Amino acid sequence: MNFGRGGPSVVVLNVGGTRYSFAREVLKDFPLRRVSRLHGCLSEQDVLEVCDDYDRERNEYFFDRHAEAFGFIMLYVRYGHLRFVPHMCELSFYNEMIYWGLECSHLDYCCQRRLDDRMSDTYTFYSAEDLQAEPGSSHAAPPPGGEEKKWLERMRRTFEEPTSSVAAQILATVSVVFVIVSMVVLCASTTPEWRAAENRSMEEQSRYTADSVREPSGIIEAVCIGWFTAECIVRFIISKDKCEFVKRPLNIIDLLAITPYYISVLMTVFTGENSQLQRAGVTLRVLRMMRIFWVIKLARHFIGLQTLGLTLKRCYREMVMLLVFVCVAMAIFSALSQLLEHGLNLGKPNEGYSSIPAACWWVIISMTTVGYGDVCPITIPGRILGGICVVSGIVLLALPITFIYHSFVQCYHELKFRSARYGRSLSAEFLN
Repeated sequence: MNFGRGGPSVVVLNVGGTRYSFAREVLKDFPLRRVSRLHGCLSEQDVLEVCDDYDRERNEYFFDRHAEAFGFIMLYVRYGHLRFVPHMCELSFYNEMIYWGLECSHLDYCCQRRLDDRMSDTYTFYSAEDLQAEPGSSHAAPPPGGEEKKWLERMRRTFEEPTSSVAAQILATVSVVFVIVSMVVLCASTTPEWRAAENRSMEEQSRYTADSVREPSGIIEAVCIGWFTAECIVRFIISKDKCEFVKRPLNIIDLLAITPYYISVLMTVFTGENSQLQRAGVTLRVLRMMRIFWVIKLARHFIGLQTLGLTLKRCYREMVMLLVFVCVAMAIFSALSQLLEHGLNLGKPNEGYSSIPAACWWVIISMTTVGYGDVCPITIPGRILGGICVVSGIVLLALPITFIYHSFVQCYHELKFRSARYGRSLSAEFLN
């Protein structure tokens, strides 16, 4: 039997329970490639390669696909406009489009932008390599190149994914312990008791001399720096793309946390005990305080900090909008407050509002409802303006918060799902 050119003149497509009838000659030039392929099928085997089932008596082709999505695709066939199904995931609808033979370019422009944003957000953490190598997935394929490639991939996951294996969790725990120890030493080294116990002056505290390195705090700091340096070097060596590795924010933070120590040591080696050159002690003190960046290293091991970073990355437009709102309000209220409190001479001039830049300080602490009280209006018009400033600050700060909140929730769920995928690998390792 010729399935493509003979038989009944009417063809029925049954997609998810919804039936569509067409004249057989329409299939030849049908806009959907999968449907048009039915015209050239010469056997039932060819038909079953295109659809899920076939009823020869009724000449009905069955497709186990999303019925509502196909309805919107048929609107494109009829009217030439393709839009997303309301309340349906953009990626799910895009998968339906690919199944029927459509591409992203067939979407209307507004929907193309939605799809681009959605794919950009998703593939920030779910790349094709992650999906192929997902633990427990039947489609997971071993990396090409033999045992060496498998070993490198396992090493990468051990250092990059704290929940991917028992070894990764141990490594992450050790890193967290080193961060905590370094932070405790940094905080304790600034207390008078610590300096008195080590019999060191404030000037000596800001320098890395040969004696200070042999002291307990110097030894602890050197050990922590050695661990962080070794970890960073190993992660760089086993990374696939060295340029991409250097561009990652967390790796930049690692570099900022490690580099000041070596700069300080080099400066001490070159300056020695020369009192003139030791004036760089302020610079060394600043470099030493840059160890506070080690706290951000915890973001590699805690979903909460990762969620915050990803939310700020995705919501930079809302953050810029919020900043613009605050700057415009500052310009208006600072000018008016300076005029009412100092410029019009309504009473005793208020020196806290002697200039517009000085009044900006009062505006920002009022809009954010901090209110230190160091500067405050004393005239009645100024106090009325202050009340308006506070209320306006609450309203302006609240406007973008909704968008940022929804993005935060979405980022949190995505990171939780990603962590759960590698958690399944960890569970399998315990079972084995």
